Amino acid sequence: MNRLTDKVALVTGASRGIGRGIAICLAEEGADVVVGYRTHPEEAEETAAAIAALGRRAIIKQVDVARRDEVMALVRAAVDAFGRLDIAVANAAFSIRQPVAEAVWEDVLRTLEVTQHGVFHTCQFAAQQLLAQGGGGKIIIISSVHAEKPVASSAAYNMGKAAINHLGATMASELAAARINVNVINPGWIDTPGERAFYSEEQIQAGGAKMPWGRLGTPRDIGRSVVFLASDDADYITGSVLRVDGGIMVR
Repeated sequence: MNRLTDKVALVTGASRGIGRGIAICLAEEGADVVVGYRTHPEEAEETAAAIAALGRRAIIKQVDVARRDEVMALVRAAVDAFGRLDIAVANAAFSIRQPVAEAVWEDVLRTLEVTQHGVFHTCQFAAQQLLAQGGGGKIIIISSVHAEKPVASSAAYNMGKAAINHLGATMASELAAARINVNVINPGWIDTPGERAFYSEEQIQAGGAKMPWGRLGTPRDIGRSVVFLASDDADYITGSVLRVDGGIMVR
C-alpha cells in the first residue's frame, strides 16, 4: 500500500470499466487522479467519489482524445489542479466491429482516431509535461491482445492496438535518458460494461468459464498491473509489454 503517495495520475476513459478500475487502484496506493472521460458523466462522478472516499483528491475532465486540443487541455487541467503530473495512463479506446469487406470507412477512421491517434496525443502531451518538470515519470499504454491476435471483424481496432505497442517501445527508447518509463499492458477479455455491446450476459458468463484461468479478467486485474508499473518497483522496466490475459495467448 501507499506505493504512489502524493503522486498525480491522469487516466483517460476513466468513467467506467478498465479506466475506472485503474483510477481507483491508483488512488488506493495514494495517488491523486484526473478522471478523463468522454461519455457517461454520472459514472465519471462516481469514479471521482470513490477516489475521494479513499482520502485522495480527484477532478473530472471531459475529453475526446481524438482531439489534440482537448488532450492538451486535459494535461493542463492536471497541472492546474495538482501542480504537476507523475503518471499518465492512456486507456481510452473505441471499436466498431465489422468485417473488412463490409467496413464503413467513417467507422474505421473513428476507431483509429481514438484507439491509435488518441493514445499518441495523450502520450505526447504527457511526455512534454514530464520532460518540462524533470525528475522522470511513468507513461502506461493500455493496449490489447488484439495487437498480437488478428481477431476477426476487428481490423481497425487490431491495427490501432498494434500501432500503439510500437509507439510505447519507441517512446521508451526516446525517454529513457530522462528516466521516464514507458510500458504497455495487453489485457485479454475483461468483464466491462462495454463488452455488453457485443455479447449477451449468458455469452459472457459462458466465455469466462472457458478461459484458461476459469474467468474473465476484471478492471482491478488491470488496475493492479498499472499500479505496479507506475511504482518504484518497476523502476528498471521500460519498453515492455505486459500481458494480463489469464493465459489466453498461451492457451
